[in-house]
Amino acid sequence: MANPGYGKRSAPSQLPRTAHDFAHLPAREASIAAYLDRLPEGADISVKTLAKVLPYGQCALRTALNRLQDAGHLRRGSECVADDRTLLWVTRTFFSRTARDDDWWAAFTRGDVPPEQRRRPTRSRAFVLLAALGHTTPSLTLAEKDCTALEPLATEWFERGATEAELLHALTDGLPNPVHHAPGLVRTRLVDKMPPDRARLAARTGAAAPRPLLRTLECGECRAPGPAEALIGGRCGPCRGTVGKTAPTGPLGAVPPSHVRDRMSEVRAALIPRSERPSGLRP
Repeated sequence: MANPGYGKRSAPSQLPRTAHDFAHLPAREASIAAYLDRLPEGADISVKTLAKVLPYGQCALRTALNRLQDAGHLRRGSECVADDRTLLWVTRTFFSRTARDDDWWAAFTRGDVPPEQRRRPTRSRAFVLLAALGHTTPSLTLAEKDCTALEPLATEWFERGATEAELLHALTDGLPNPVHHAPGLVRTRLVDKMPPDRARLAARTGAAAPRPLLRTLECGECRAPGPAEALIGGRCGPCRGTVGKTAPTGPLGAVPPSHVRDRMSEVRAALIPRSERPSGLRP
């Protein structure tokens, strides 16, 4: 795993896994992409770390990651992680099992809802999670009819704001040995451990509105930051050999001069007013 806050981040709205997700890639790139796809969130996917576990050298891995970027599966960049005390920019490597075009990555960087793909999953997120339980916890293997019957309860978890990790933990933590009736146990846990509706709870308690998303991408070759619209295929104009383009200047993570005002407005909007800070955070 990478340092806290860093590492792999999966792009949203991906299609369910199939045996042909990376069939359009060369064999080496396809095998690396399949490995990355199954790594958990926050995993260290730098070339040095990958070279320790995969049968490829760092140069080969760097080339392969660039080709995954060309194919729309990967982008590198930074994201602002804010708490009540600080605003911290951290390095991200965004990975998408579903290949995306440049317009999609630009929308993702802005925080817009990404456009839907033409193909739609035939099964819901809840059904897929239930059907996959048996892969990691064999004692909870469910039949298709069981997944269909339990799907509405699992769907309600997601509608209340629960994550997949939270739902999996509720279903698999502290299991009896043996499990005599997997469907009944899963149903009981889905009902008994149902979380409160987080959106309603936030409205009642007057919780602060979520901070605006602050995210930027960088060129996969020279690592210079820039607007997503200018990083065609994940590369800036100079690295693509585009005539008339000049490389961004300044240290890594610097904002181009033309975007300074907009970025400062975003940062100010994300800060908590002094009057609203907890007493322990006031100077």
